Amino acid sequence: MKFQQILPVVVSILVIILVAVLQRHSRSLAAITATMPVNIPLSLWIVYALSEGDRPTIAQYTSGMLVGIVPTVGFLIAVWFASRLGFKLLPMILFGYTAWMVVLLGVIGIRKILG
Repeated sequence: MKFQQILPVVVSILVIILVAVLQRHSRSLAAITATMPVNIPLSLWIVYALSEGDRPTIAQYTSGMLVGIVPTVGFLIAVWFASRLGFKLLPMILFGYTAWMVVLLGVIGIRKILG
């Protein structure tokens, strides 16, 4: 495996450990840490390196990221809502992923309609 493939995994593990430690002191800080854009720059680095800095490739990749961020917000809103309704962890996550899929399909549909 190349360093570019290993680094995102290592950083993700470090972030998870940091969140576990921080949540004991500040749940807000742990939540902010969990939502930091860590994987975005790492994945950009990988795509940039593999495409040798090809700007159209980077633009297409970041466009896909913009499409992906909207359903992720939908996931988070759904999990928050489910937690307020008293769902346990697994149903909360399943509810979140269902919302994520619905929003993703909606975003893709809107993009096809608008061109």
